[in-house]
Amino acid sequence: MAPKPPREKRRVGDLVVVALLSAGLASGGTYAVARATAGTTATTTAASQSSNNPPAAAPVIQANGTAPDWTATAKAVSPSVVAIKVAGASGEGEGSGVVIDKAGHVLTNNHVATGAGAGATISVTLDDGRTYAATIAGTDPSTDLAVLTLTNPPSDLTPIVVGDSDALVVGQAVMAVGNPLGLAGTVTTGIVSALNRPVTTGSADATRGQSGSDTVVTNAIQTSAAINPGNSGGALVTSDGRLVGINSSIASLGSTNSQSGNIGIGFAIPSNEAKTIADQLIATGSAQHPYLGVSSTDGTVADGSSQRTAAVIRTVSPGTPAASAGLQTGDAVVAMNGDRIDSSLSLVAAIREQAVGKEVTLTIVRNGSREDVKVTLTSRPAN
Repeated sequence: MAPKPPREKRRVGDLVVVALLSAGLASGGTYAVARATAGTTATTTAASQSSNNPPAAAPVIQANGTAPDWTATAKAVSPSVVAIKVAGASGEGEGSGVVIDKAGHVLTNNHVATGAGAGATISVTLDDGRTYAATIAGTDPSTDLAVLTLTNPPSDLTPIVVGDSDALVVGQAVMAVGNPLGLAGTVTTGIVSALNRPVTTGSADATRGQSGSDTVVTNAIQTSAAINPGNSGGALVTSDGRLVGINSSIASLGSTNSQSGNIGIGFAIPSNEAKTIADQLIATGSAQHPYLGVSSTDGTVADGSSQRTAAVIRTVSPGTPAASAGLQTGDAVVAMNGDRIDSSLSLVAAIREQAVGKEVTLTIVRNGSREDVKVTLTSRPAN
């Protein structure tokens, strides 16, 4: 059945957009791509454990031969993926979620959980059709992640097996599982098209169910697996059934009359980042975000005998990790932990993936010479 029409819709013109994938929410679920500004402050997440006891996990299927056994993968993963419906003062909508423990916690996108506004009712339908009321355990607009808690969850929940998103490689086969357009249990397959793809979207305001002032910057997994409105919060899994991403947005050809669907360019939040945030939301209801303490702009720097694009530091705030590490105005950041940095946006996205207290290595070009600078990230200040 098609999703109910929203009470209010906001659309964008004929341009390529990054579309958040909840279906039928009051905001229309579509936001134009946001550009990182020179003053963007690097932020991200910290690690903790959501439970003292590891949950019983869904079976992991290992395909035989060279071709993935997608039938076995879908059978193993589908019980861990749920359909979410929200209804409130700001509208109605549908999305997806992933069961992450036996206690009834469901990981989804913030724009799914909060998109219908404060006080909205939330229902979660399992793969077998059983439906439960749910409440919000915690939200993190900065990463577009949220955790729901089922009311009186059943004892036979099947938590998904969480994989290591850092182990993904371009070209690897993946499957998207979710609730596009209200069609629960839909699976599609594709490959990892790119890794560490900086993607920006507008955040959802938790109180009004609309685009907020924050910009969500994700060091995303790009995939060719078909994902559409309603897939938000659903699972991106490897052929052996391990969660490697939370589907969150697509590149879409928007119009003034309708929200365009899949064109083969979808984005997922890496599972390592999602798990880090989820653990914090379950424990405290909120999440910490790391802080570097610089503003930067896109630039080009002479690196040896060639020119390369980089994130060029404009300002270094006193008393910050960047200042303590000796970073200076004019330093060109070209890599972090060995991964290429080619813009201000990619620097922000790379920082967001890290944990508070983690030491990272920034490769910079200063006065024509390369050097590595170690920086220990701290928690982002409140303001």
